[in-house]
Amino acid sequence: MIENSELLGVPAFAGLPDDQITWFISQSQEITLKVGDSYFREGDPADAMYVILSGEGQVRGGVGGELVMFEMKPGSVTGVLPFSRMKQFTYAARAITDVRALRFPASLFPELVHRMPDLAQRLVGMMSDRIRETTRIEQQRDRLASLGKLSAGLAHELNNPASAARRATSQLREVLKRIRDASHELGRRDLSPAQRAEIEKLEASFVQNDQVPPDALTASDLEEQIDSLLRSHGQNDMWQMAADLARKNIQPQELESLFAIFDPETARAALVRIAASVEIATLLNEIESGTSRISDLVGAIKEYTFMDQTPVQNVDLVKGLETTLTILNHKLKHGVSVQREYERVPLIVNSFGSELNQIWTNIIDNAIDAMGGEGQLRIRTHRDDRCAVVEIIDNGPGIPAEVQPHIFEPFFTTKGVGAGTGLGLDTVQRIVKKHHGSIQVTSRPGETRFQIWLPLADVPAKAS
Repeated sequence: MIENSELLGVPAFAGLPDDQITWFISQSQEITLKVGDSYFREGDPADAMYVILSGEGQVRGGVGGELVMFEMKPGSVTGVLPFSRMKQFTYAARAITDVRALRFPASLFPELVHRMPDLAQRLVGMMSDRIRETTRIEQQRDRLASLGKLSAGLAHELNNPASAARRATSQLREVLKRIRDASHELGRRDLSPAQRAEIEKLEASFVQNDQVPPDALTASDLEEQIDSLLRSHGQNDMWQMAADLARKNIQPQELESLFAIFDPETARAALVRIAASVEIATLLNEIESGTSRISDLVGAIKEYTFMDQTPVQNVDLVKGLETTLTILNHKLKHGVSVQREYERVPLIVNSFGSELNQIWTNIIDNAIDAMGGEGQLRIRTHRDDRCAVVEIIDNGPGIPAEVQPHIFEPFFTTKGVGAGTGLGLDTVQRIVKKHHGSIQVTSRPGETRFQIWLPLADVPAKAS
């Protein structure tokens, strides 16, 4: 039998009249749990409040119930609380030691509020604290999940140019050996200054060749012509060189001068050197392109996170949007076309720059998902009096009318279990309000439009 004094030792019940404590105990069921037993599971009806008298437990949530949200100690109150709109538990609670607790049915909450108003007030405060803490934990988890997705995409984006540069570097070592061997062979031959000048002239011409690479069919025909030319001069094993020269759009007649001036062996050595020089130029271009792409991505990451910059500063909205598109390129490039309609005059907003990028990321990421990764994304910016306006429009299926009133509610999501926490648009709305702006959404099949108004920084006075 529970004594009043034991329940009075629970902070929420401290100092309450004995008659109220007696009534509460009389309406409660004493339960005992062994280690690992559940108070309730995720999805169970939210039909009771629990007061822990002894022992410890954990409240777990998140995907698979792996995230420990709260530790329960003697004196803790868990389960559903008065005035909560929860119908089903969205988390689970279990004992991690042997536990004694009181189970109070939610059906008696109206009577509890009437009989024990002081307790009801304390429980409301407890519920507010719990909501704040749960929201904080879920927001942190949402940020980590978003960061994980962005990191995975960026790792892929960085790996592609890094791998290309590494392959080109490896090939470069082989080509350098070929050019050394060919140069050594030419050095052994008694060539006149005019002959050496002819080789260098042809080599420079081919290396500097900036013609557009031919299409596959043209390259195939060109390769056959070059190979035929080489074979006609006794060079029967240079088919790979023919393919390399064809890809650079080198014409067969440009090679004829070598065979007109030099004997077959000298012409062969000159051809090997020239082809190697052409390949080195190509590989260096690939390395430069790959490292430039890596540099651009690292720059975009620094811009996106505002690394090494003051938290609050004047931010060019278009620059932030473009940086976000770069960061999300791994999702865009598989079928989403981006149409930009930017205000010509830069729109500058005084803001936490990295937070604005969270807005663009959440909305654009949602748009890509809504379109199934394929469709058209339109981004518009313009000025509206003293505000900058950003519009992000997708041509997906639209947001159902019955869903639209709820999209900014915390924890509301239409995505499957584990696919979203429902805090993305709640975060967007909080950041917009923090910057004294406003956000509006309109949606119909084929067009969902998010409009964000943000106050402009240092708006110049209008001429009188």
